[in-house]
Amino acid sequence: QLQLVESGGGLVQPGGSLRLSCAASGFTLDDYAIGWFRQAPGKEREGVSWISRSARITYYADSVKGRFTVSRDNAKNTVYLQMNSLKPEDTGVYYCAGSAEIIPGPASRAYNYWGQGTQVTVSS
Repeated sequence: QLQLVESGGGLVQPGGSLRLSCAASGFTLDDYAIGWFRQAPGKEREGVSWISRSARITYYADSVKGRFTVSRDNAKNTVYLQMNSLKPEDTGVYYCAGSAEIIPGPASRAYNYWGQGTQVTVSS
């Protein structure tokens, strides 16, 4: 069974850092582009970042550009999202998702497989 599992969320103060991990099981991660999405209470899910199969192409939403870095280690079947200089508005549930498309973009409809999410709370 294809499965994605996020980890690394938690409570952090503004200006702090977290690294999220997205581990795949039941399939080879390097066959998929991986996206990161987040959903804040009362808001729609938004695409934060995505990385192509080979890691040659990455995308960041304007709201996180310069602060977040997506990377992947296909040998470990894991994708990471390094989040620095966190702000309260970064609070939400973060999901990783897999897409078989070569260039899926940040829209959630391009992604077929989803993790269960991990909570990130940025607060003093």
